[in-house]
Amino acid sequence: MAKSDPSPTRKRDASSTRLAILASARRAFAERGYEGAGVRDIAAGAGVTAMLINRYFGSKEGLFSEVLAESIATTSVVMPELLKKPESGKDIARVLLAITRNGALPLEGFQIMLRSAASEKAAQISRAQIEKHQLRTLAQVIGGPSAAQNAAIILSFIAGFQLMRQTVGLTPLTTDEEALIVPLSAIFEVMLNAGPGG
Repeated sequence: MAKSDPSPTRKRDASSTRLAILASARRAFAERGYEGAGVRDIAAGAGVTAMLINRYFGSKEGLFSEVLAESIATTSVVMPELLKKPESGKDIARVLLAITRNGALPLEGFQIMLRSAASEKAAQISRAQIEKHQLRTLAQVIGGPSAAQNAAIILSFIAGFQLMRQTVGLTPLTTDEEALIVPLSAIFEVMLNAGPGG
């Protein structure tokens, strides 16, 4: 009697293959950044050959671009609060503090960009994706002649605050969370209401 193959080749349709590659790439880029994540390793994690990555995404750059766009769209916690444009910035401040609390897992999109920051190619792709999605959407909510600039300041502030509080662990940002509510709320209120009538 013939022995069964202990590791049969998985059969997938195009859609499931594509999703498997994206899932593997998201893990790899979040853990090792753009330069550290190899195409062969990503392919192995998805159970496919490296050739399929080029077939579905064109290149490592194309794959990184799509991974980043997906991560920005699906793992953002603060953006939904920002898009409500509340009269008070307190809710946004509380969400930001919650996701950067000691022990909280850093958001995937943040991890990918942070660990890929040294790469010029990754920086170009990150800039394009942020400007296409988060920056443009937030600027439309804010409105006014300085909307894009104010949106960029908000996004930069969030990223910097997350880095200093969650990654670096700057003491004044980690010891008294309630004391941070007032200044954070004020910052968000000023920037969100900087458009016409704000």
